[in-house]
Amino acid sequence: MKFICIDCGKELSSSEFFYHCTCGGLLDIVHDFRGYDAEYLKRLFKERLSERMTPYASGVWRYKELIFPELSDEHIVTKYEGNTGLYASELIEKYTGLKRVSVKAQSENPSGSFKDNGMTVAVSHGKSLGYEKFTCTSTGNTSSSLAMYASIANANSYVFVPDKDISMNKVLQTLAYGANVFSFSGTYDDGIQFLEKHSNELGLYVCNSINPFRIEGQKSIIYEIAQYLDWELPEWIIVPGGALSNATALGKGLYDLYSLGLINKLPRVAIVQAKGASPFHKMVNEDKKELTPEPFPKTRASALNIGNPPNWKKALQTLKQTAGITISVTDEEILDAKAIVDQSGIGCEPASAATIAGLRHLVSKQIIDKEESALCILTGNLLKDTDNLRYYHLENNPCTSFKNTIQYSNLTLYNISKKIIGENT
Repeated sequence: MKFICIDCGKELSSSEFFYHCTCGGLLDIVHDFRGYDAEYLKRLFKERLSERMTPYASGVWRYKELIFPELSDEHIVTKYEGNTGLYASELIEKYTGLKRVSVKAQSENPSGSFKDNGMTVAVSHGKSLGYEKFTCTSTGNTSSSLAMYASIANANSYVFVPDKDISMNKVLQTLAYGANVFSFSGTYDDGIQFLEKHSNELGLYVCNSINPFRIEGQKSIIYEIAQYLDWELPEWIIVPGGALSNATALGKGLYDLYSLGLINKLPRVAIVQAKGASPFHKMVNEDKKELTPEPFPKTRASALNIGNPPNWKKALQTLKQTAGITISVTDEEILDAKAIVDQSGIGCEPASAATIAGLRHLVSKQIIDKEESALCILTGNLLKDTDNLRYYHLENNPCTSFKNTIQYSNLTLYNISKKIIGENT
């Protein structure tokens, strides 16, 4: 394992740990997979599916050889994350206009989001270095995941959350896990800059996606998808784009699978952003070389409410490797798509539903053919953001296509019969 700067290409020693190169660029972890045999790995990963009480029961550490082979098992901090469902839904297929659609419900992770796949690796690495104080800035999901793993590791967590445009459900979850939560005036980007500047002097191990071990852990999402599908991936993978860690990990994981011979072709990747927080999409769409941050991002999908995604350069590499594309969708499109996912019985938070909204848009524009197959990654649980559930279904909101309101009735057989059987009863 070695650290490589994504900007200047400098190689840093793996015996020391930094979040940035001396030039300021983010670091990428590069493994030496020479000597690995694809068929051997397939057998090993299949055998580990029978594990129950060891770290290899985890849907992340099952793939330890591809994520962090040097880590001693005694340092692994796990809650058997991963192992999430892969579902098909006729309702979602009809809504998107695609005949073959599946969704990977990372919402079924222990803390309720895909962040657990990366957080187990980051906290395990920090523990191996002797850290007892872990930190992040977050619009919600990162903070609750960190707080959970820090508690499991008998460590302290310090979380910085913006004082607006966040989901209070996620903050409450973070508090419940025992984190020290600091609310500040500003954005996610302000919090990242603070931690980049001061984490060392405060003795804090940063668990945001500037930490390359977060990305390594999140690669396991596509590993697990590939294993579930017997190493035959669909033609498209659709992922939401906030900080762009998920898109980055997806690209790295796909490259690993392809270079090792575990899959024989790369799917195309589509990254979906909310229109009010879409600096990466704008950069790609306008064919610019540098990202222009959005100083005041605004979307109801709070997990996407990031104006200066730290991993944009890495995510751009994902697009280049997979002939990928970007798209932005409105909050109205996101919330309608969320209602469909919820009514399918799967459920998700708004940011997750951006993938369904984006897929529908791409099919309608004939960018994705109706005969192609696609998989959407759902990143967060239905109950992560109940404010939007209330807003969509219960408030006086004219822009909701699938509202499902509470029906008030007198509790008599006559009245209930009219509601259930029909007015002609």
